[in-house]
Amino acid sequence: RRPGVRPLFSWHSGYRQVGDTRCAPPGRTVQTRGAITCEDGSMTTGALELPDTSQLEVDDAKDELRKVLREHRRAHHRHPSSGHTAACEALTEHALEAVAGAASVATFVSTGAEPCTRLLLERLHEAGVEVLLPVLGPHLARCWGRFRGAGDLAERAPRRPPEPSGPTLPADAVGQVDALIIPALAVDGAGRRLGQGGGWYDRMLPLRSPEAHTFAILHPEELVPGPLPMEEHDEPVDAVITAEEWFLLAAGSPARAMSPES
Repeated sequence: RRPGVRPLFSWHSGYRQVGDTRCAPPGRTVQTRGAITCEDGSMTTGALELPDTSQLEVDDAKDELRKVLREHRRAHHRHPSSGHTAACEALTEHALEAVAGAASVATFVSTGAEPCTRLLLERLHEAGVEVLLPVLGPHLARCWGRFRGAGDLAERAPRRPPEPSGPTLPADAVGQVDALIIPALAVDGAGRRLGQGGGWYDRMLPLRSPEAHTFAILHPEELVPGPLPMEEHDEPVDAVITAEEWFLLAAGSPARAMSPES
């Protein structure tokens, strides 16, 4: 959480203590459904092993990692053409726990081998939570639209995820939401996020409220030791949600607290 920000959600409500081998980088902690784990920098053995890109320029390193991560997703995380899996249900349960108490959430419509958010959209909508989704506005402006149900979603632009109908909201509408659940290909223990490379969240995250929490949604093995390559404009996340559990990166928002040696 960013310094001086009051918590919006009941982070400790309903947690169960669990054993886990996942740990934070030195000087940080990772919260595993309420269990504060060790601080020696070790990481779960289930994390995907990524190639060493430390000798590459940042852009080249990101491209190489995206290629590996996309290939892994296509090989291991195919979503059924209809219905939902047990992993979809578990991911939805953890996401609902993570944003419990939020009146409004900005998130996205999953496609392909991404972690499934479609069930989450329906559950949030049924609970009366306002859900904002990315849409392309006039002149390809990056905007938001209100989710009105799965039947309202349609592919309205080439190579774009389905979007809701209705009026578009300006980019700064994201400043009114209580939480963001955003896509990522990988996140490391310091909250560094590797996105798809389109730049959408590079523009949107600086517009969010100082009180809003940002969650990346991942497949379990995509929470990696790192460090992932990062540029000055890249915004780290506060927490990670997977089908196995969700993790609050508990040393405050890495966007403000990252040390040079982390």
